[in-house]
Amino acid sequence: MSADTTAHETSALQVSSADGHRFELLAYLPAQPRACLLWLPALGVAARHYQAFAEALAVHDIAVFLHEWRGNGSSSLRPDRSHDWGYRELLQLDLPAAEAAVHATLPGLPFRLGGHSLGGQLSCCYAGQRDAGLDALWLVASGTPWWRSFPPPRGWLLPLAYRFLPWLAQRNGTLPGRRVGFGGTEARGLIRDWARVGLSNHYAAQGMPIDLEAGMRRISAPTRAVVLDNDWLAPVSSMQQLLAKLPASAHRLKVLSSRELGARADHFHWMKSPQNVASALIHPED
Repeated sequence: MSADTTAHETSALQVSSADGHRFELLAYLPAQPRACLLWLPALGVAARHYQAFAEALAVHDIAVFLHEWRGNGSSSLRPDRSHDWGYRELLQLDLPAAEAAVHATLPGLPFRLGGHSLGGQLSCCYAGQRDAGLDALWLVASGTPWWRSFPPPRGWLLPLAYRFLPWLAQRNGTLPGRRVGFGGTEARGLIRDWARVGLSNHYAAQGMPIDLEAGMRRISAPTRAVVLDNDWLAPVSSMQQLLAKLPASAHRLKVLSSRELGARADHFHWMKSPQNVASALIHPED
């Protein structure tokens, strides 16, 4: 395939979870795909914001399916006092429905899973529950939120945030993320599960009696990770701690500078200039 970013088809697949939640899975399909990738966004980021990233991978014949988190973008739900969810619903209801749609669209292709920030973390959790047939795990600007994995002095302040944000979400009914500068309007159960990891470095989902940590230790698919050198939300040390949870997975970690990226190498700017991130995932040895 040529380097023409228009040489692919795009579509919006209608997906329904087992509990009736509906969302769109944005698909970027090259003419002759050699693998498919289910991509999980960062907290509070709608799937459509990864269009440039999906197009950059489609140039390399990777079919990309952009997941939509419950409560964001095309999702039929919005969090409020009457509608709450956490990791359990995302891992046991939404992601299996999205994966089923991927396989129905492109049956038999090597299946890859990955994500940005929270999406990278939950891709690891989900991969640990269904490792069979996983071709690769791709992580970008991600890592465990565990406060000890962040360099001081910022790391010392994180436990305060991990206690305050769940309290605020519980009191308010949702986390008003736009107002506090973190995420969007987020379900209080989601923030509770995330903050628990930040304090303990142990992945678990309330109401889900499955050992997520044990599943991650079983992941045998190779992992390719990319971090940005000006990303204080996901520093190299945070990614290294996440990769340490995948001892059976051979992994490669690439740190991109602003010069290499062609834009400020931070948590979100890479999404506007994703070509070198895509290349680092596809050719980790370079």
